[in-house]
Amino acid sequence: MGYLSSLLSSRDYVLPATLLLLALLSTVLALGVQQARSQRRRSISAPTDVPRFEKRKADNQGRVAGQWTPSSFKFPKPPPYPEWYLGSTKPLPYRAFRYGPKYNVTMGLRSVRHEDWIQLDSHFPKFHNDKARRIAERAEKCCHTAPEAYPAAMELLQELTDYLPARYPTLFRRTPVGIDNLWSGESFNIIEHPLKEDPIAICARLTQDDLALMMEKPDGQYYLLSGAILLAGFWRLEDKLGMPLSEIHTSGDVPQFKEKLESGMKKFFTRLNCEDLYTRNNYFIQVDDSLPWSWSIGDEDSNEVSWSTAEKNKAIEHHFFRSERQSLRRLPRTGAVVFTIRTYFHPITEIAQEDYVPGRLASAIRSWGPDVSRYKGKERYEDVLLEYLDKEHQKQVERGLDMEKEDDVRQYPW
Repeated sequence: MGYLSSLLSSRDYVLPATLLLLALLSTVLALGVQQARSQRRRSISAPTDVPRFEKRKADNQGRVAGQWTPSSFKFPKPPPYPEWYLGSTKPLPYRAFRYGPKYNVTMGLRSVRHEDWIQLDSHFPKFHNDKARRIAERAEKCCHTAPEAYPAAMELLQELTDYLPARYPTLFRRTPVGIDNLWSGESFNIIEHPLKEDPIAICARLTQDDLALMMEKPDGQYYLLSGAILLAGFWRLEDKLGMPLSEIHTSGDVPQFKEKLESGMKKFFTRLNCEDLYTRNNYFIQVDDSLPWSWSIGDEDSNEVSWSTAEKNKAIEHHFFRSERQSLRRLPRTGAVVFTIRTYFHPITEIAQEDYVPGRLASAIRSWGPDVSRYKGKERYEDVLLEYLDKEHQKQVERGLDMEKEDDVRQYPW
């Protein structure tokens, strides 16, 4: 449309009526195709489509570290998720990897609509049951709220109680005292005192996401003070609880954190407004089929876990693609930053059947530098995995897949 507008606005060019009609028809058809793709992917709108709210100075300016003036911002009530059904709405096809030759370490944040805060799909029953079992078996090792973070955990519970029945009315129902899960039959009373369990644990039962609450202290740093980390695969809440943001990352040897991420991340947390909602994606390879904890890197209760314990070059059927969709927003009443971590978990043999995926994933893995390769355990699986991906890519090319049309089908993070 921008190209057509520039032609019509030119003083030196007059478009014949027939060509104008053809151009308009082409534009309408292109928009129709674009809309169809958007509906098929149930894609999050681009940043330019995100509603902008007036920034409130109380959120970010002139504030003493560790002190928070409650904001009057109210998270918008979302519309129902279009055609959402527990039995048939598939997980969104996040394929958050890029072609090489260079792998860039960035925060990779994207602004999204408020309605897309929490994403649920047909995998909800498995996630729900895995979480319930983990809460029963591991209790505070997986779910814990420090006393100073209790108001923030309660605020998050209230936010989810308002959001979920509006967004997923066939799964949740708002009640005078809380929220009902129509599939599981669970009823949650969020106004009784005391609550039956930690509010962050109740939040975990309502979503497919792991959850973390970061709160600012007088030193200006954000600390992990409440979390429900039940399906993280590679890290444990008990190891990180109470740590400041930077130490969480340095203790996990996140590649290039000090050089490329720390400064920008601190500024982001300080400046984050209640009106903002951001997401980011990442991905890993896992060589066992356990969503809650990747036992191939060691027993969950071991003092040390590492890729060194993983069996090298297992058969391709044991390789899984693990992708996280993370969201960040600030709660208006307490000022806590909510970090949600939704995991998507699929066999490599499944996603490699999708057009363009095996070639792009192989290129992405080859682009990892030595530090990223160590962090992601590449040495334990690269031979088998890359050989398989290359063969599947070649099959796609031989059957006529047009590589020049990839951008029409898949664009990051899809």
